[in-house]
Amino acid sequence: MAMEAAIVATMPAFKHLKRITFTPPFLLKLQKLQRFNSLACLSPNFTQEDPQQQRLEQEQQNQLTNNSTTSRSSSSTSYFPKRGQTVELVCESLAFKGKGVCKVAETGFVVMCDRALPGERFIGRVTRRKGSYAEVTKVETITPHWDLVDAPCEYAPYCGGCKTQNLSYESQLRAKEQQVRELTIHVGNFSDKVPEFCSIMKPIVPCDIQFHYRNKMEFSFGSKKWLPKELLGEKQVGNEKYALGLHAPGFFDKVLNVDKCLLQSEPANMVLAAIQDCWRDSQFGLTPYDVHSHTGFLKHLMLRTGRNVETGLLELMVNFVTSSYKPELLKPLVEKISAIPEVVSIMNNVNTSVGNTSVGEEEYTLYGKSTITEMLRGLTFQISANSFFQTNTRQAEVLYKLIEDCAGLRGDGSQIVLDLFCGTGTIGLTLARRAKHVYGYEVVPQAISDAHRNAKLNRISNATFVQGDLNKIDESFGNNFPKPDIVISGLSPCQMPCSLNFTSFVFEMLT
Repeated sequence: MAMEAAIVATMPAFKHLKRITFTPPFLLKLQKLQRFNSLACLSPNFTQEDPQQQRLEQEQQNQLTNNSTTSRSSSSTSYFPKRGQTVELVCESLAFKGKGVCKVAETGFVVMCDRALPGERFIGRVTRRKGSYAEVTKVETITPHWDLVDAPCEYAPYCGGCKTQNLSYESQLRAKEQQVRELTIHVGNFSDKVPEFCSIMKPIVPCDIQFHYRNKMEFSFGSKKWLPKELLGEKQVGNEKYALGLHAPGFFDKVLNVDKCLLQSEPANMVLAAIQDCWRDSQFGLTPYDVHSHTGFLKHLMLRTGRNVETGLLELMVNFVTSSYKPELLKPLVEKISAIPEVVSIMNNVNTSVGNTSVGEEEYTLYGKSTITEMLRGLTFQISANSFFQTNTRQAEVLYKLIEDCAGLRGDGSQIVLDLFCGTGTIGLTLARRAKHVYGYEVVPQAISDAHRNAKLNRISNATFVQGDLNKIDESFGNNFPKPDIVISGLSPCQMPCSLNFTSFVFEMLT
């Protein structure tokens, strides 16, 4: 299941439209948006949940429970399943984050079930109640869901990244498009009753590949290997308890061991297999970091795939995140994986904190160069170990083309583009060739540094990138650049501005 596209409507993971793309609801009510283009984004989510995502999920769940509230009010006896109770359910649709939406037959009371898919009839056990809905765990499938396919990944039943891999891609697209539609209506306050809605909500744009599309994967080293229930009785001693892979759903301290991931490139899987083959060998003295005792050396393994600009062939960066700088311990691994032709960069980020982040306070080059390259919309981008870059390069090409179309630049070099929360400047740089000047603002210093480097690499002189916190701007902010013709706002949930100065500035730009 690939990142089918870019959401420039209401999904916060993607960005950008003419004027404003994704903004808080109070700005969405302005309905200044000139058009939306929805594309699917079913790539796995390996990040922690944030408050804004939870708010969006709650909004959707509130809408789903409206019908059940009406049903309960007309019934003489309300039916709220209790914790531990088993009920027979049929999954009706997929909600935010891929949870199955079901309703109790007698009353229509809404329950959510992880890994339940549309059309599936199953027995579920209630685990907890959350306000107007409850959560259940699937105990037994009675009849399978619609559009059943075989999941090609052996880890699909356990891994939290690809929950809907056994659902046909066409069904995944329909589910994602429906989610965007509901968010557009219920959060964005757009009415689907008016004829103009069709010009706002565009059809989903699928991705032409569903596997091996991610250019970045981050795996964790763990001192506790997660095992499925049927293997819990097996005794594990010594290094057998160690794991390298992905965190099991719901566990911050247990790692599902992964030898191959169908989301990343084949060369990246070659590197993963080579490291899995030897890192537990006691002669190397390598230990995984323990999140409880805060001891151990290896924290994360990050694999990034790019392309050589001259040959077009894949090139790979391997980044070891460790708790201290001990290159001699990594030497056996470096020697083994550097023999893989696609590996052109091996980095070591040192993170001495007790946190679980993969960004280090110090960075060292252990082999080759410190960056890899990627091509997008005719431009070349250098990607460092911690650079932000769209994880699906192929679909990012589609996304950026849509952004250019939505921006509506005349192409005569007379218009000013303001790119807020610009990241590494990739979108602004792709627009620069048709604009008079691009001004980008971003709070992360490393991202601004990457933006400057990429502008220079592509010989773009009409782009200015400034590091600063847009939540702390003052009244003089608009004096730093000419009045823009196009405003691009790439907001992630954690960047939602609460500054009244920022809000006032946006209002002024929209009027």
